[in-house]
Amino acid sequence: MRSQKVAFVCLHGSAKSLIAAEYFNRLAVERNLPFRATTSGPEPYREVPENVVAGLKSRGIDVRAVPACADHGRETRRHRPDRVVRLRRLASSKPEERWDECPAVSSDFDTAWTFITGRVEKLISRLAVQ
Repeated sequence: MRSQKVAFVCLHGSAKSLIAAEYFNRLAVERNLPFRATTSGPEPYREVPENVVAGLKSRGIDVRAVPACADHGRETRRHRPDRVVRLRRLASSKPEERWDECPAVSSDFDTAWTFITGRVEKLISRLAVQ
């Protein structure tokens, strides 16, 4: 099985894509899979919103030390992901997976968590059999 890099992208790179990347990386480690994910966004926030920090912490994921990236788009290009998963409609010229119907994290963290983690589990299962 070859190593794969997945870039999760949302507008600010600090909520939906962060939840997806952190959960994806947790599953990859637990299942001993050679996959890693990053998070990015064209309009990055400098800090992770408190409801995201609290919601992830309640699920055993500590993102308090996650550094804010000044240029997420450049970081995604530099790491050259094998797959891009967009959690919001954003212009792109690369093949991608779209999760546009993802609920807003700011409205209801638990609903967004259930949606995102369900999709991540399906994605990582598909990648594991490729």
